[in-house]
Amino acid sequence: MNILIARSETDIETAYNKLKNSEILGCDTETSSLSARKGKLFSIQFSDGDFNVLVPFSEGVSMGKLEEILLDANVVKVFHNARFDLEFLRENGFQINNFFCTMIAEKLLTKGAGQSISLAETLYRYFAVDLDKSHRAKFNRDWNGIWTKDLVEYALSDVVYLPKLMTEQKLWLERLGLREDFERQIGKII
Repeated sequence: MNILIARSETDIETAYNKLKNSEILGCDTETSSLSARKGKLFSIQFSDGDFNVLVPFSEGVSMGKLEEILLDANVVKVFHNARFDLEFLRENGFQINNFFCTMIAEKLLTKGAGQSISLAETLYRYFAVDLDKSHRAKFNRDWNGIWTKDLVEYALSDVVYLPKLMTEQKLWLERLGLREDFERQIGKII
């Protein structure tokens, strides 16, 4: 996995230059709680499926030019549970244009099948990927905010497959005539 922890202006510039022309980027946040109003935003992660970036807000790093990617309507930002991530990003002053939610897509695609729509279960069904979510428990109000190798790999494992997952889900949404239903659900988040 090609990883950059963007801790300096030079790192932010490098990440921006590598990602700015992407058509699709996986995105995720790490937070201290489920409440955007009460919780802290620890990081944002981006992945084009090959190049992976973590911006560690918990270490005092700012988004810099990478914020332009969130605003760029030509880049699809793919989230799993976009409502959650967008609430935290908006609460912290970031706006997002053009996003896709793999959780909403999966909810529509598995409706009535009794299957979990968690990211771990979804990635396993599509790609036989086993996500280790055990590190998630470390992100709480008492966490020291320092990103270890294990925490970085955990955070980026959530985004690296999102561009490919979106591509697969869009095909199935079209095949099953669910595209308009999906767009209506996405409209409720905006």
